[in-house]
Amino acid sequence: MQQPSPASSATPVSTSAQASALRIDVISDVVCPWCFIGKRRLERALELYRSAYPEASAPELRFHPFELNPDLPPSGVLRRDYYARKFGPEKVAQIYARIQGVGRELDIAFALEEIQKQPNTRRMHVLISLAAGFGLQERVKEAFLCAFFLDAVDLTERDNLERIATDAGLPLEVVQAALEDPAALQTIQAQEEQAAAIGVQGVPFFIFNGCVAVSGAQEPEALLEAMQQALRESAAAADAAGQPAQSSQ
Repeated sequence: MQQPSPASSATPVSTSAQASALRIDVISDVVCPWCFIGKRRLERALELYRSAYPEASAPELRFHPFELNPDLPPSGVLRRDYYARKFGPEKVAQIYARIQGVGRELDIAFALEEIQKQPNTRRMHVLISLAAGFGLQERVKEAFLCAFFLDAVDLTERDNLERIATDAGLPLEVVQAALEDPAALQTIQAQEEQAAAIGVQGVPFFIFNGCVAVSGAQEPEALLEAMQQALRESAAAADAAGQPAQSSQ
């Protein structure tokens, strides 16, 4: 994937552009509260999109890995110590309050004070990636976000990972095989390196049709504008090539 351009406001979407497919790539981490917020804002943006373009086909949504702390041990670390080191102990309460305030606006009941462990998330990304082949990627991603941020589940425990993934619909034997496969972990690392190569330094990071990028948990209206811009750019590129517009691969 080439480095996408930043989103910008532009003219309305033409009828031909509306007919083209829309693909949304979301780069994010399971333990990033702003990624959870960004997912909810994207969902609201998609509601706006469906209202604006009721005849358009449903966008294709794909999730890609990013690790806030790839060097954490599999056993994780105590979250209170992690946050105190990262932000300073005097700022933790303020940060939590801000996140919880935004969460309330989106019906996310963040249980931040109850979370005991900050986990290494690579194994979760393995399962989220695996879920794409079953058509369950969004469901598995949502399940891990809710388990961590709403229920304060310890995601360093393999039993918990298996339970969350299977409750979301993945076959147990497939989950177990993926968690035991070193190549699966290496694939996640390779995907993260690809994201870094196109300039992803923080998450959430959204890419629309491979050509328009939005960094951060932006408001739904900003995400909708990015979708519209991506449709225009894809349609223009297809017209120039003499081909029907479609989402990039």
